[in-house]
Amino acid sequence: MKTYKATLFVTIVSISALGFAAEKKIQRSDLPVAVEKALQQQLNGATIKGFSTEKEKGHTFYEAELVIDGHAKDILFDPSGNVQEVEEEVAFETLPAEVKRGIMAKAKGGTVKMVESLRKLEKLVAYEAQIDKNGKHSEVQVGPNGETLHHEE
Repeated sequence: MKTYKATLFVTIVSISALGFAAEKKIQRSDLPVAVEKALQQQLNGATIKGFSTEKEKGHTFYEAELVIDGHAKDILFDPSGNVQEVEEEVAFETLPAEVKRGIMAKAKGGTVKMVESLRKLEKLVAYEAQIDKNGKHSEVQVGPNGETLHHEE
C-alpha cells in the first residue's frame, strides 16, 4: 500500500507540473538583450525587486518584479522583449463600483487584502483580489466590469 501511495503522489506531482509554470529566480544579467531593452522602457522610476524565468506550455517568459509609487507591478516578457502580461496593484477604493461589487460578492464576507489589475497584451482582462476569511487566504477574479469570468486569467 505504501508503494501505491508513493507512486500515486509522484504521478500527481508530475501531472501537476506539466500544467503549471515552473518559476526560477534569475539575475538581471541573465535577461536576454531584447528583454533588458524592453525593461528599460518600462521602468519609469520603479525600484526593481527581482527577476524570474518561467516555462509555460513549452514557452519561456521573463518576469520583472517592480515597485512603483509604493505599489507592486510585475511585468512578463517573452524572449523578444514583448510585454505579455502586467499585474499591477491598485487601491480597492479607486476601483469602479461594479468591480468592487463583483469582488465583494466573490469574497463572501471575507476581507479584501490586495487587488491587482491584470493586463494581457495591453488589454485589461481581469482584477484579482487577495481575500482573508477566518484566517484562510484565497484569491478571486472578476472581469474588467466586475463580471464573473468563464475561466481564470
